[in-house]
Amino acid sequence: MKETPTQPPRPGYEPGPIPIEAPERPWHRPEIPRNPSQLRPTIRIRLTLLYGGMFLIAGILLLGIIYLLTARALDDSNAGFRILEGYDMRLQSDVCPQVGQAQNISEFNSILDLCLADRRTAALNTLLHRSLGALVALAVLAFAFGYVMAGRVLSPLGRITRTARRVAGTDLSRRIELDGPDDELKELSDTFDEMLDRLERAFTAQQRFVGNASHELRTPLAINRTLLEVHLSDPGAPVELQQLGKTLLATNERSEQLVEGLLLLARSDNQIVERKPVDLAEVASQAIDQARSEANDKGVEIRGERKEAVVQGNGVLLERIALNLVQNAIRYNVPADGWIQVDTEAQHGQAVLVVANTGPVVPAYEVDNLFEPFRRLRTERTGSDKGVGLGLSIVRSVARAHGGTVFAVPREGGGLTIRVQLPQ
Repeated sequence: MKETPTQPPRPGYEPGPIPIEAPERPWHRPEIPRNPSQLRPTIRIRLTLLYGGMFLIAGILLLGIIYLLTARALDDSNAGFRILEGYDMRLQSDVCPQVGQAQNISEFNSILDLCLADRRTAALNTLLHRSLGALVALAVLAFAFGYVMAGRVLSPLGRITRTARRVAGTDLSRRIELDGPDDELKELSDTFDEMLDRLERAFTAQQRFVGNASHELRTPLAINRTLLEVHLSDPGAPVELQQLGKTLLATNERSEQLVEGLLLLARSDNQIVERKPVDLAEVASQAIDQARSEANDKGVEIRGERKEAVVQGNGVLLERIALNLVQNAIRYNVPADGWIQVDTEAQHGQAVLVVANTGPVVPAYEVDNLFEPFRRLRTERTGSDKGVGLGLSIVRSVARAHGGTVFAVPREGGGLTIRVQLPQ
């Protein structure tokens, strides 16, 4: 059984005629990062609009009430004001100069009524304009104050969100530990921390169980393999026993592969702590070298262009991604004149590995099931000599541990195009 190399592979570039092209309809869509410069309808914006809108509505109502009360007061103050008689009166007013032109009491009263009505209208307009100006200024201050206060109120939610994002990156050791008054946000934070405690214990127990079980299975499998190899090395053994020994040795090797896959799957579910620069081109070339003899035996042509694409990660796990994809592409291929294409490239701050191959037609609704453990096309359990059913599950798990994504689309005419994107 081949051992996984412990160091990143050496450079080995193979030119190819076909450049990397993004799949037209990805089945597993990568998460689109949010652009913070875009104005999104966040809770803070909505609360700000709510605070400012409530203040604006209250201000408009208050302004309307003041306007009506002032108009009513002006009407009451001018009610019943008349000059009934007088002797040789001469009046003059800078505010109402027309009163000086009155020839009699009746004309004087008419001019006075018009003048008071004009002054009333001017006073109400002045009140309205100045009140509207003050209302607009106060509304701006209210929106700004509401934005600040909404930020202060929602700051615990921002802390919860940041912690949830770090937990989503498989770092279950993070906790919110929110300080402050014992309110609803504090209760939410404590509940979230308790949930994380239970999840961490469950994941740790699961990984420990898989790891311990796999380690315990290694010893008897190694002993069985040694005994079978010793038996097969005996030239005097009957042919039937030789054939039985070969069958048992193949079964034992399959079990060893299953154990190794479970160990790697349990290990890759954790976040990668120690990271080093790894070139996906070197990783892909090393994987091709390991699988070239199998490809030659099956008559599968390997081609593609591997350009430099350096990521920060674990070289052994990243090599397992490339090796699993290459081996799957070789084993699930057409019987004759098949090919696989392995390309690497750096695109938009991401290192991209694309493995495409000829093969049987894969329905689009079946693609998602291929990434589940022990699942194959149109079958749900192992039962094939092509592998143990963990290849694509390990690929997805390792990619997630590196903060990357994996998605696949069926090729027209048969086969798959699998694209791995890892942040640089």
